[in-house]
Amino acid sequence: MDFHTLSRTWRGLNAENRFHRLVVAVLLLINLLTLLALVRADRTVVLVPPILEGEVNIARDSASRSVKEAWAVHVAGLLGNVSAGSADFIRAALEPLLSPPLRREVLAVIGEQVAAIKRERVAMHFSPDALRYDQPSDTFFVTGQQVSAGPGAEPVRHQRTYEIQVGFRHYRPVIRHLDVYPGGPRTTAQP
Repeated sequence: MDFHTLSRTWRGLNAENRFHRLVVAVLLLINLLTLLALVRADRTVVLVPPILEGEVNIARDSASRSVKEAWAVHVAGLLGNVSAGSADFIRAALEPLLSPPLRREVLAVIGEQVAAIKRERVAMHFSPDALRYDQPSDTFFVTGQQVSAGPGAEPVRHQRTYEIQVGFRHYRPVIRHLDVYPGGPRTTAQP
């Protein structure tokens, strides 16, 4: 047996083992860092619902513009199409969507209007015909024709705009701003 070959081979095996131990330690550290990044990352859900044209993204506290747009049109449709029979349902449907600072004020106004609609037996129908987006304020303006009709009265038509800011919190839509007024949209570009 050649002692010189044995010692060189033995040293080579030890060096290779030390190298592999170092590589395994580095790979273990990389796996732990990847696991930590995965646990801390916001999940993004990609959807293609039938009412939207393409893919939309919803993250924990944000969403793509098309999702916010769909929610703005939906809220405007809920608020604009009210009758004595549907008023309570609409109030219950909107309440969980409103942000906490907005909830008390909007529900008080809706409560007054629901009482008036029931008392006067008025029905309102809203037909949106324009949607405008103001990027600096992240606000949607849904404009259309509002038709109000009561028993024995001629329908009254006028243009109405719903100004809505939609945000997301914990993957759920939240209405952060809501204003309704006659006429066209009041964007930040206008005086």
